[in-house]
Amino acid sequence: MKKSNKYIVTAAFPYANGPIHIGHLAGVYLPADIFVRFLRRKNKEVVFICGSDEHGVPITIQAKKENTTPKEIVNKYHFMIKDSFTNFGIHFDNYSRTSTMIHHEISTYFFKKLYKEKKIFEKVSEQYYDNEAKQFLADRYISGKCPHCQKKEAYGDQCENCGSSLSSDELIDPKSTISGSLPILKKTKHWYLPLNEYQEFLEKWILTDHKKDWKVNVYGQSKSWLDKGLQPRAITRDLNWGISIPFPKKIGKVLYVWFEAPIGYISSTIEWANRKKIDWKPYWKNKNTRLIQFIGKDNIVFHCIIFPVILKACNLGYILPDKIIANEFLHLENKKISTSRNWGVWLHEYLDDFPNQQDSLRYILIANMPEKKDNNFNWTDFQRKNNTELVAILGNFVNRSITLIKKYNNGIIPNPGILSIRDKDILKKVRKYPENIGNLIESFQFRDALVCFMDLARLGNKYLTKEEPWKGLSNPRFKPIIYVSFQIVGMLAQLSDIFLPYTAKKLLKMLRLKAFCWKKIENKEEILCPGHVLGKSILLFKKITNEKVEKQIKKLKKINI
Repeated sequence: MKKSNKYIVTAAFPYANGPIHIGHLAGVYLPADIFVRFLRRKNKEVVFICGSDEHGVPITIQAKKENTTPKEIVNKYHFMIKDSFTNFGIHFDNYSRTSTMIHHEISTYFFKKLYKEKKIFEKVSEQYYDNEAKQFLADRYISGKCPHCQKKEAYGDQCENCGSSLSSDELIDPKSTISGSLPILKKTKHWYLPLNEYQEFLEKWILTDHKKDWKVNVYGQSKSWLDKGLQPRAITRDLNWGISIPFPKKIGKVLYVWFEAPIGYISSTIEWANRKKIDWKPYWKNKNTRLIQFIGKDNIVFHCIIFPVILKACNLGYILPDKIIANEFLHLENKKISTSRNWGVWLHEYLDDFPNQQDSLRYILIANMPEKKDNNFNWTDFQRKNNTELVAILGNFVNRSITLIKKYNNGIIPNPGILSIRDKDILKKVRKYPENIGNLIESFQFRDALVCFMDLARLGNKYLTKEEPWKGLSNPRFKPIIYVSFQIVGMLAQLSDIFLPYTAKKLLKMLRLKAFCWKKIENKEEILCPGHVLGKSILLFKKITNEKVEKQIKKLKKINI
């Protein structure tokens, strides 16, 4: 892994066909946010890039469902998605959209360069066509019985029941989702990217150069594609919604969304740089810049195979990803989350039902993050983790410490006097936490990093329980106990911003502290010095009631999937 002070961190562009749900957050955006927050605390130069994916079939499907236009759909959901990220403390340097003029210009430039240099070719093939609707059918406009699990209403690209990747010609009894009619095969012309010509390049880049430093699932899925032998892939589609291919005569074809959407990382960066009035090229064309991409596992092939081939084929000097981080899927109540079937916990609705409790959801989603295998979210576990971990461990330790120092020392950090061997041992352990958490984050082990953070709060609780400072000033060790406890509280305040930004703000305000850079956190002997006066107490967490959980479960039971 190369060392650098300059980073481009990208998070997969969410489709603007619906609101953001907890699966999106746990799979892509929380891992990216944690990593970026850590880099910024380390004073790295970071550009955090994302945007709404506003083209492709999911948009047109949703438009038909809502009896409106694709443009109205993307305008509605783009701002809803953007606000959801902001409300959960995820702040991108640039959150763009693929409908912008600059994105259309950059994407068509890539296509024209490939076309001019004969890096793509034309091919006529047979594809499903709806005679009633008078249009070719993209995979998502075809449904039928899955050949693997026999579930009805599987799509032409994937069965949402068993998760199998499909092609439309594999479906049993296929039908058009537009008219319900039986589709026919009809000839059509498209432009293809010859992935097979870049097999050797990808084998070296992935199988040799990144064999030891990529996540197992990313490396494994990429290897399986390469082992089968790559085939040319169409980069255009028969649609009226998207980026029209740049020919003088309109021919009803657009760039395939998975050709142009990854280019959105570049166009979004250029948009950011133009706004800042700085040069964007050092971020995408400097070999010392690290490009880190966070995606879902269903996007691995596009980011590890197709996008790198586009960059290589265009030969414009763009850097390749240093790391591609893909989580598995998060399920809801043991069922796969589905935007099309309305099975999910939507962030904007969560905020209505649990106002000012963003960190409760952030915590549970990080704790359940599907880093190595699919994981599950259920409301009972959400309640348990909030009440027995956030409230009873982290919140309890901070509250106990604050109550004691306010009651017996006027909210002033005491001079500890002589520290015991146990005190010194505790302080030594406390100072190791930033390094341990930092190492875990740098290796993209976010769940373990959160556990390590909570272990610091557990350490504080055990220390208080053993030392019994509630005996007050009659305990001759009261001052060293309180001093040590607040070194732990101070460390929790400094570290919490990585995972729980709203909690961090409350803690820092209570302690009247500023956030330190990571180096200072690691090296500072005292987080809170003797004589430091604390601020007003603030409640960190609220318990989740049975009534609130039952309401959420009842809401899900009304959804028919």
